[in-house]
Amino acid sequence: MFDQPPLWFIAVAFLCAIGPLVFIHELGHYLVARWFGVGAEQFSIGFGREVAGWSDKRGTRWKVGWLPLGGYVKFVGDMNAASQADADAELSAGQRSVAFHNKPWWQRFLIVLAGPAANFLLAIAIFAAFFVALGRPATNPVAQVVTPGSAAEMAGIRVGDRILDVAGQGTDSLEDIARIVSIRPGEQVTIRYQRGEAIASTDALLQVEEVKDQFGQSFRIGRLGIGQERREFEKVGVVEAIPAATGYTFALTRSMIDGLWQIISGRRSTKDLGGPLKMAQIAGQQASLGLFEFIQLVALFSINLGFINLLPVPMLDGGHLVFYAAEAVRRKPVSIRAQEWAFRGGLAMLLALLVFTTFNDLASFGLFR
Repeated sequence: MFDQPPLWFIAVAFLCAIGPLVFIHELGHYLVARWFGVGAEQFSIGFGREVAGWSDKRGTRWKVGWLPLGGYVKFVGDMNAASQADADAELSAGQRSVAFHNKPWWQRFLIVLAGPAANFLLAIAIFAAFFVALGRPATNPVAQVVTPGSAAEMAGIRVGDRILDVAGQGTDSLEDIARIVSIRPGEQVTIRYQRGEAIASTDALLQVEEVKDQFGQSFRIGRLGIGQERREFEKVGVVEAIPAATGYTFALTRSMIDGLWQIISGRRSTKDLGGPLKMAQIAGQQASLGLFEFIQLVALFSINLGFINLLPVPMLDGGHLVFYAAEAVRRKPVSIRAQEWAFRGGLAMLLALLVFTTFNDLASFGLFR
């Protein structure tokens, strides 16, 4: 059992994790915008008063804000950091030619999409490096061990059965099975398996197990009850590592979608929603375990940041993408007034979510006991 790292270490670890991810995200927006000839007035990591900054020869102000919970690129013609169009702005002919909102919808769509895409690409690069250096998880999904009284035994799984998919998701390795099962405690899932030459399916009611991590924190996870004698890792070349890491990143993203849907559908408690404070605690814990664990967490945070930003919520990148898709269908932009009301609603939703998750985080720290 490890002691919780000190508060200062947690703060530094969180900044070292979230700062580069925000930079990569905003750099995705910035580089694609540059490609399409869009001018950028500000590139900010963090919000609020500027702590440090400099201006480049193109007139872009690169700065760091005092509140490190995000970032933004403010393009020419933007009213604010959310890239709302400034209808009252008086732009010169030169500024109009490089204004973000004067570009075709598909260019604006790609500029916005580039931020989340950059986060997914970073995660893929990290996992690909791990796979080349250490190998990818490739434990055979064959049940060498079936725990007596487990969900697997109750469902009729026997030693030697090869698990083909669980809950409709393919399982190429035992690690895939663990990933799918762990986020479904107490759920009934369909398992398709191969026994000899025959392929069959069965339903299993996953067991619920309370486990503790290295820091004594308890979690409820699902258990199927099969295993192998040892884990296996397969070394891959650089060329093979990219598609392997892409598939791994996609699988982790799908797990996040599954978890979110479980909360929305009521199958998982909203207490499982964490916010910035919980992220900071986890960053500090993983950093205290070592560089490998911390970099792995950065990859997971990067996927999380990319996924969250793709949600169709105004103020997030996904909300902008919805507006541009609507513009493509309608052949004209969504009205400034409609966008303004949508952004207000999106901001209220995000602030409410921030307050709720902060309350959850404080409760998980034992503040209200």
